[in-house]
Amino acid sequence: MSHQRIRFITILTDLLLINVGFALAYVVRYQWQWFLPVSEQFFEPYGRYFSQQVVLNVLLIITFVQVRVWRRKRGEFWVDEMSRITYATAAGVGLMSMIAFFVQPEPFSRLMLVWVFLAIVLLVGVARLVRRTLLSALYQRGILADQVLVVGSGEVGRSLIRTLLARPDLGYQAIGYLHDGLSENNIGLGRIPNLGTFADLPRMVAKRPQLNTVFIALPGEMHQQISQMLQVCQQHGVSAQVVPDLLQLSMNRVEFNNMAGIPTLGIREVGINQAQQVAKRLLDLAVVLIGGIPALLVMGIIAVAIKLDSPGPVFYKAARVGKNGRPFQMVKFRSMVVDADRHKEALKQFNQADGPIFKMKEDPRMTRVGRFIRRASLDELPQIYNVLRGEMSLVGPRPPLAQEVAEYKPWHMQRLSVIGGITGLWQVSGRSDLTFDELCLLDIYYIENWSVALDIRILLQTIPHSLFGRGAY
Repeated sequence: MSHQRIRFITILTDLLLINVGFALAYVVRYQWQWFLPVSEQFFEPYGRYFSQQVVLNVLLIITFVQVRVWRRKRGEFWVDEMSRITYATAAGVGLMSMIAFFVQPEPFSRLMLVWVFLAIVLLVGVARLVRRTLLSALYQRGILADQVLVVGSGEVGRSLIRTLLARPDLGYQAIGYLHDGLSENNIGLGRIPNLGTFADLPRMVAKRPQLNTVFIALPGEMHQQISQMLQVCQQHGVSAQVVPDLLQLSMNRVEFNNMAGIPTLGIREVGINQAQQVAKRLLDLAVVLIGGIPALLVMGIIAVAIKLDSPGPVFYKAARVGKNGRPFQMVKFRSMVVDADRHKEALKQFNQADGPIFKMKEDPRMTRVGRFIRRASLDELPQIYNVLRGEMSLVGPRPPLAQEVAEYKPWHMQRLSVIGGITGLWQVSGRSDLTFDELCLLDIYYIENWSVALDIRILLQTIPHSLFGRGAY
């Protein structure tokens, strides 16, 4: 199914819901008679409103087109989409009121128009939310997603790739990248493969007819090559989008200001500022306060199960690296045998993760209870103690071991610029199925795009991911 067909279905659905909303408004006004009763002499049959319903359909089609309600905007939040729907609906209903003022149709009810406005906004808004949820689920499985190619592997290219990984709802699926020849060694960015150099673009677009979009993220001094690539994409009917170099500031965020009418461009360091840290801390404490008692009950049951299952302590403490490289003791439920750390070196040959981390699906050191609580991420519950101490947050990059940090590349260190978390984008995007580079890209995206809403969304998404144990071992 193409995006044009999805747009067509969306338009038909909106038109259907507009008419359903009109009918619902009639029921509320004349059948249920909310707020203002209708006397028998003023009661009107639904059929007498048919002409007004037709006129309103025409007006709303015009306003929806003018406000671009049916235009696809990748990455737009539902709230922003609802704002346009509300504005377009209000404009259409307002025009209807103006026409009624001059024409004086019989019958006419101003209160019914209010109900029409509310019903249409509610129905269309809910329909868009359902559509977003379904499309996001399909995009995450690679269905209907546009296949894209990234040209450039420097800081700008990595910034683009981590956005594509963190936001599958954008509807893009990166099939690979082309190295720019100027950046570090052409290594794979997560599971996104290196398909050659930028000079291979003509060959790539020619042999991949399913390719939809090419993102060009090359250094600014390569403007001549960028122009040639745009021509190549145009010749093959492939959409091309140039990502501005902006001095290759991937470790920083560009900040636009207006100084008495003069636009200025500044640099804002990556990280969470002091005010945001306060908001994040308040959110952590509020969630812990609300969920503290249920969490304690679950932790009590798990503690008893661990004691009955295998000899040894209930809790496991491990030295981890926190914000800006500061070490701290992270607390977890023990999920392995007591001397598990001594056997880790012997199992390194069975490591199923790339990079400096160690992961093994059928780890023989795991206890029976440990295997269950690891799959459900219940072994992380004691880290609420670390959250209360301010050493961790509910959401953030996973705190690494010191030996892992020793193997980091320079760009990996960006994930240590904020306080670590119990869950994060890595948790709701694949967990152990992710490569280490992908994990770092998601963490850096989280740091650069932090908001209270993002933390709440990750917390809510963590629940089903933990219950179904996706990618956990």
